[in-house]
Parts: sequence; structure tokens; C-alpha cells
Amino acid sequence: MQIQVNSDNHIQSSARLEEWVRTTVESTLERYEEDLTRIEVHLRDENGDKPGPHDLRCQMEARPKGHQPISVSHKADTLEQAIEGAATKLDHALEHLFGKLRGKRAVTQKAAAASAPDALLQEEFLENEQDLQARRA
Repeated sequence: MQIQVNSDNHIQSSARLEEWVRTTVESTLERYEEDLTRIEVHLRDENGDKPGPHDLRCQMEARPKGHQPISVSHKADTLEQAIEGAATKLDHALEHLFGKLRGKRAVTQKAAAASAPDALLQEEFLENEQDLQARRA
């Protein structure tokens, strides 16, 4: 899973900040590592140089293999809270997506298993029908 970190002009990006973001995202989403190709993290100061409550925003976009991207964002007073909040929201969104997929897979497998005995009975019926017709001839 590739993690890409972007920030606007008002947030001083550093190797230390990027490593902390990667570590936070990896530890929160490690159970989806095989299912995701990339995660993009966008850090932004909504008010620029002006101070204000909840003006730091973290947007995360996950790219699940074979599915549409999932995007979440979180605003907070600190960059740490914004990143952790977005990571938690993304974890919940991915759990929802993969939970729905597991549910669909289980229903499909259950339907296939239920129709299998019918197919065997139908095959047996057709064999018996052919034997009966052969005896009549």
C-alpha cells in the first residue's frame, strides 16, 4: 500500500511530519493493506494565516483494488487530531465497504449451495427419464 502525503502552502511539510502521517495511517489501516493500492493524504489550513477553531483539515482518499475511491475528511484544532480523525473515519468507511462485499459474497455462495442439490436432482431425473425412454423403445 502506497501512502502519498500532500500539504498546502500554510502547513510546513517535513520528512518527520510525512513519516508520522504514514505511520499513523499504516497502523490504523494495516488490516486492509492487501486490499488497497494507494492512500492519498491532503493536509490543509482552511483559514491560512488567520487563527481559528477547527481550521486544520485532513482529507484521505483510499483506492481499494477493483472499486471506486473512498474519501473522508476531518477538521480539528491540531494537525494530529485532524489526521487521526480522518484515519479513524477511513477505517470505518473501509469496514463498511468490505463488510458489504463479504455479505454479498456470503449470499451468493449460499444461493449457489442451495441450487446445487436442485441441479443434482435435475440431472438424476433426466438420466432416469432417458433410461425409461430407452426401455420403451
